[in-house]
Amino acid sequence: MAENISTIDDAKTLIQNGLKLIDEKFYPEAKVQVESAYDIFKQKNSTAGVSVCLSLLGFLKYSVDKNDYETAISLIQDGTYMAKRANNDDALLINELVLGNVNFSEDNKDIALIHYNNALKLSAENDDCNLKETINTRIRQLQNNMDYSLPTKSDPLVSLVKISRSITALTDIDELLKVIAEETKNALHADRCSVFLWDKDTDELWSKVALGLDESQEIRFPADKGLAGYVVKTGEVLNIIDAYNDSRFNPEIDTKTGYRTKTILCMPIMNNNREIMGAFQVINKIDGVFTKNDEDLLVAIGGSASIALENAQLFDKQLQMYHEQKLLFESFINTLAMSIDARDKITAGHSTRVRLYSTLLAQEVGMDPKEIGLLEKAATLHDIGKIGIRDSVLQKDGKLTDEEYKHIQEHVRITHNILNQIYMSPDFRLITEIACSHHEKWDGTGYYRHLKGEEITLGGRILAVADVFDAITSKRHYRDKMPITNVIDILLKGAGSHFDSNLVNIFLSIPANKIVHVFLSEVRGKIIPQEEVLLHKYNLLDIYNIGVSENRSDNEQKLYDLFNKYYIGEKPTIEGGN
Repeated sequence: MAENISTIDDAKTLIQNGLKLIDEKFYPEAKVQVESAYDIFKQKNSTAGVSVCLSLLGFLKYSVDKNDYETAISLIQDGTYMAKRANNDDALLINELVLGNVNFSEDNKDIALIHYNNALKLSAENDDCNLKETINTRIRQLQNNMDYSLPTKSDPLVSLVKISRSITALTDIDELLKVIAEETKNALHADRCSVFLWDKDTDELWSKVALGLDESQEIRFPADKGLAGYVVKTGEVLNIIDAYNDSRFNPEIDTKTGYRTKTILCMPIMNNNREIMGAFQVINKIDGVFTKNDEDLLVAIGGSASIALENAQLFDKQLQMYHEQKLLFESFINTLAMSIDARDKITAGHSTRVRLYSTLLAQEVGMDPKEIGLLEKAATLHDIGKIGIRDSVLQKDGKLTDEEYKHIQEHVRITHNILNQIYMSPDFRLITEIACSHHEKWDGTGYYRHLKGEEITLGGRILAVADVFDAITSKRHYRDKMPITNVIDILLKGAGSHFDSNLVNIFLSIPANKIVHVFLSEVRGKIIPQEEVLLHKYNLLDIYNIGVSENRSDNEQKLYDLFNKYYIGEKPTIEGGN
């Protein structure tokens, strides 16, 4: 090989290749590269180059056959002598790194640390071989009482840091399991890693991070089955050198996936109370077998992982509790609203429709989802105070007397008093504020607190528009639905006095098909698709302008009739029309 290579640069390239192969533990291949470089350096009388080769050849001999320790050390010492003679930083750096590695492997950790620090200082001056990261990793491994057999490219300490960061960065258990499995695999220089959690309610082990498993699937099996089940039930650590010669190993998964399991390290995951939460199952050490140091490293990973997993499980339980409480609260709200519907069948559905209109208007205004959620609950509950109004007033046909009108106005105060008795968070207190503001007016003449302008919450102002619109578009004891032009005329005339004029304008700009969907909500009706496409092109103000126009085109007449077909269920005669 040397006969075809004639330059120092070519020899340096061979050394770089050799160093990469050494890091990957391909020692025979690395030896070929270094010996070829050695021949070139000798031909070129490069003392520094020869020194590098002697140091690396001594290290390779030691790595392949530790029984020939003396020959290996003799070669490395020759490399030391020639490096000092050449006074070359690269030669000195590689010699110090090699001496550090040998002493680390021999468990002479204090001496190894001295050589690594010497190499680190030299790398600060010149690091053509890019060895600084490798040196720093070895120093960290020494300082943390780890084993020399650990890799340098996938630093186990880096994996520990990543897992520790996941404690605060991740709350999704599935994603957390993936991170822990991947980093554990890297740290232990293994081919695969599975992380199983113990579901004590069902006495099963489960995971979405398991051998040959599609990410969208979940594996579950009884907690007393397999190697993972064994360590969960016994608390023992299993370090199996040959899986197929161990009676506890089940080769069924290998048979299904075509995978070949050789070495296995299986260990329980314990929390701070020494309670077993699950199990690691690390498969196939890439170079050799799992060592005691691998076991120690997995214990360290398990300490961080258990904290992360407990936090994620707690977060998941809190989400479930929140969801259950939310369902309970919403069912309570709906039950309260239904109690009013039960009092007066003719107004049943009013609160639901007011909620739907309020939501449409809030969305057009750009209210955020959280605020819309509070508004919807307030809309559902806005008339709950009517539970305290006499049936003779609530269900009266015809006009109310002054005394009766004052009595029915009390429903807003009663609404406030009822909702104020329900324990709510500060955010949910807005439900009470919005609900008891739906009869306040922009000019301050409303009731019951006579609020004015923006003293009324945005939700309360939205609710006022929705409440009046539904009231005058719905059948009552004393009248049928108002013609749609009369309805919109009331909104327009009330803008700036009764209502926030900006909200009236926005409400009237909502596409007509969306309003029709609310009309149909009570009977669960549907719009004919072609008619919905047409209605979507127009809004309530367009319908109003057509309705009050004396000169309508045929298309306008058809649009108006179409809207009213869904509004009142029959073809109307347009005021002032033909």
